[in-house]
Amino acid sequence: MPQTDPETHFGFRQVPLADKQALVDDVFHSVARRYDLMNDLMSGGLHRAWKNDLVVAVNPPKTDRDFHLLDVAGGTGDIAFRVIESGGAGTRATILDINGDMLTVGRERAEKRGLDHAVTFTESNAEALPFPDKSFDAYTIAFGIRNVPRIDAALAEAFRVLRPGGHFLCLEFSSVDVPGLEKIYDLYSFNVIPAVGRAVTGDAEAYRYLVESIRKFPKPEAFSGMIRRAGFGRVSYRKMTGGVVALHSGWRL
Repeated sequence: MPQTDPETHFGFRQVPLADKQALVDDVFHSVARRYDLMNDLMSGGLHRAWKNDLVVAVNPPKTDRDFHLLDVAGGTGDIAFRVIESGGAGTRATILDINGDMLTVGRERAEKRGLDHAVTFTESNAEALPFPDKSFDAYTIAFGIRNVPRIDAALAEAFRVLRPGGHFLCLEFSSVDVPGLEKIYDLYSFNVIPAVGRAVTGDAEAYRYLVESIRKFPKPEAFSGMIRRAGFGRVSYRKMTGGVVALHSGWRL
């Protein structure tokens, strides 16, 4: 009898682990061209400030020294473009996403911004990166790790492809820690966001999933433990906006 994967949560629903990736793909196929607009509407524009903090943490060199970023689940290019523009002439980025529609949007934007010389696009899976060991100086993933079916596998791959001294950075939604804010946040998340998703993209279910997936993601301490088990040192995290998001950091020492 063939071996089957254990069940995992897809949002608040239980689905076979092997099916989760297909369901996630469906979500992002449906929203690719409105993804950044929805980020603005969902966060009140705060996602821009959060991403700026991520770019500051990447800290690409301002010189012509070679610096290669791998941005995973970054199909539209939002993080990679910021890093390239923040760095010097030697800064390059590889954007990896499992969703071809998101990558199409990213390629179009790179060309319009005149950055296509500094960025490459790869359609592949975070759990099995198609790159040699010790290939990158930094690895970023923003609001994407919670959608990976096997997070441990993705973290192990992140460690593998980073050079010694390489920096792992993950920006992800977290657990609200301000008294009274959690109820307001839940009310907004489960009622307003799906309604806005329906109005803007015609797909409320995709955004209901995105909200549910946030609640199922490990708490910051637990996720930090997963990062350490993948081999990273100097692991830390910083909560922002009352715990709505957290910026996780680890180094390949």
